[in-house]
Amino acid sequence: MVKLSDNFRGAALMTASMAGYVFNDALVKLVSENLGLYQIMLLRGLFTTVLLGLIAWRMKVLLPKLTIRDWRLLALRMIGEVGGTLCFLTALFNMPIANASAILQALPLAVTLAAAVFMGQAVGWRRFSAIAIGFAGVMIIVRPGAEGFNPYSLWALAAVMFVVLRDLVTHRMSAQMPSIFVALLTSISIMLTGVVLAPTATWQPVGVAELRLLGGAAMFLVFGYVFGVMTMRVGEISFVSPFRYSALIWAIILGVVVFGDVPDTWTLLGSAIVVLMGIFTFYRERKAERSTGLV
Repeated sequence: MVKLSDNFRGAALMTASMAGYVFNDALVKLVSENLGLYQIMLLRGLFTTVLLGLIAWRMKVLLPKLTIRDWRLLALRMIGEVGGTLCFLTALFNMPIANASAILQALPLAVTLAAAVFMGQAVGWRRFSAIAIGFAGVMIIVRPGAEGFNPYSLWALAAVMFVVLRDLVTHRMSAQMPSIFVALLTSISIMLTGVVLAPTATWQPVGVAELRLLGGAAMFLVFGYVFGVMTMRVGEISFVSPFRYSALIWAIILGVVVFGDVPDTWTLLGSAIVVLMGIFTFYRERKAERSTGLV
């Protein structure tokens, strides 16, 4: 039986992981005032690749033996990761960080729906209802057709679709696939995307301030990933997983303190609906694992 202290450690690690990801987003958003998207992908990817490469080297997983099936899945995963990165950063650079992060919180609901549709996983009416209500919460945040509608919200929604692909493919990978190696290849693919696309835009001068922000962003991104891996090895997933929504709290705090963006009532309402439905879905999935029937 898992000790309560393990659950709390897992919750703390999950919260730290989400903080790492959101602080990375904030630093990238700051540097976007001076550098272009593809430039940022290239330079941050370079920093991240070096850091993850050192970790993989220390763990002796730089050259794992993988099957052809795993390599194909890795290729699909990289498509999802690169597409998600391009779409999310495009949204992040053009809308408040809290709004972009709130839309991304629909990911667990979207993954559950996609697993039911494409992988035949059993999902009962309660979870389908929670998914529908959660997506209604996303629409409240996006507000299509309303005066406050930001068209870049659609980029955030597209990012969710790409990340769903990434997560479903990851679920099908063999247990022999080293997590750090997957992260390293992901970082390399994002960096190479920046290399390919950077010549299509004007290269802006890169100063010490920009390099510091990008280096910090890379460190927070690696911390987020490493803490995320540690999270899955401590405590019960059903207890720990809902703490991923702490990312929204971090995003709201950084949005207010760093960028002066105060979420409006509709954004907060939609965010609350998405989070509550996500937590309910985690609860129903955990309950489904303990029973043999459809929930």
